[in-house]
Amino acid sequence: MLQQAHKTDNQRYANCIAVSKRIRWEIEKDVFRGRQFEFDKKFLPDGLSKVQDLVFVTDNEKRLLSQIQGRTYANMFGLVERFICAKIMEISGDYVFGDQVALEALVRFSDEELKHQELFRRIDKMIGEKMPVGYQFLPQPNDVAAVVLEKSSWAVLALTCHIELFTQAHYKQSIEPDSNLSDLYRDIFLFHWKEESQHAILDELEWVRENQNLTDQERDQAVQDLIDLVVAVDGILQVQSQSDADYFFQICDEQYNAAQRAAIKNKLLDAYRWQYIISGVQEPRFQKVLGSMITQQQLATIQQALSTLM
Repeated sequence: MLQQAHKTDNQRYANCIAVSKRIRWEIEKDVFRGRQFEFDKKFLPDGLSKVQDLVFVTDNEKRLLSQIQGRTYANMFGLVERFICAKIMEISGDYVFGDQVALEALVRFSDEELKHQELFRRIDKMIGEKMPVGYQFLPQPNDVAAVVLEKSSWAVLALTCHIELFTQAHYKQSIEPDSNLSDLYRDIFLFHWKEESQHAILDELEWVRENQNLTDQERDQAVQDLIDLVVAVDGILQVQSQSDADYFFQICDEQYNAAQRAAIKNKLLDAYRWQYIISGVQEPRFQKVLGSMITQQQLATIQQALSTLM
């Protein structure tokens, strides 16, 4: 049975390599192609930005909010891919003198994550050249990565798998179907989705492998580590949503009263919690993999911790 499982996993690594080779893309040649962002269109779709819930906000200002969120969305991916790349490079060492197929798959994963970080830096720069000054992305990728990587590998891989899976869901369910988005913005996440779909498979394989090495006591601590990481992510979202709301008020044409300003701030936080936490937690594939590893008591502990965010 173990030999059969190893063969199955080995084939999954090999399949990821084959797909990586087939869909390989370059930032300038394939993605940007000399294009610019269209600021008369939205960046993030309504299903992610939640701006349509703000019935008192004009269409022009809703578009502006979607563009501010779209810039933060790109920066958030650049942020998380810093620690994802570091963790994948670390666990690649387990295969250096072993399974060379798995090693190649993870090396390709790391290479693609480095490319994605460059892509998201370019997005921020291009948007920043066209939007008014004053936007700030407050969390520092290296500082966040250092905190995340102090936690157990099980928890980091769980968070990573969660991120890769909500990336897939966001693109297929919200970004791809929305014809009102900037064409360049949509294409960026098309190309990102193509490579992330393989990363999600590799994340799951490595997460399951790590789980097999844990004692019950270590898994208890790993579950707490995962909760700590989600709480830390929520702290980042609270700070960034406040900053983005302040930037919106700075540049928008409308004058909002105190209650309206509070509603906009709350909606931004709700949208960010949906984007970066809840949509991933609710992904059936994530729930299935997580549920196969933990006890009912551990699951209840996670659910209790998430209840205030849901």
